[in-house]
Amino acid sequence: QVQPVESGGGLVQAGGSLRLSCATPGRTASSIAVGWFRQAPGKERDIVASVMWIGRNVFYVDSVKGRFNISTDSAKNTVYLDMNSLEPEDTDVYYCDLDPEQNYDGRGYVYPYWGQGTQVTVSS
Repeated sequence: QVQPVESGGGLVQAGGSLRLSCATPGRTASSIAVGWFRQAPGKERDIVASVMWIGRNVFYVDSVKGRFNISTDSAKNTVYLDMNSLEPEDTDVYYCDLDPEQNYDGRGYVYPYWGQGTQVTVSS
């Protein structure tokens, strides 16, 4: 199995926190980075955050800066997303996958496969 396996989603009230986890069994030695994405029904899948497996380069979309933190356990091929001060607008299905820059064709992310995702629902 090479698809990522996401977990940790759930229902939380606004202002609450969740920790998402994602195992990436498809990671190879050539993988540089890993990212979290989210998608609402009928919308494009957009990146939320990314981080290099080795090093400290991180990226966050503006809407989550200061609230979300991405981290990795390289030995376990696992990436985490700590989500704090959650807002109803954060309600989405969250996915992770490897090397976002290498899998972006200028219009969207073109991975050959995705995991099943994990649903995050924030109530107001």
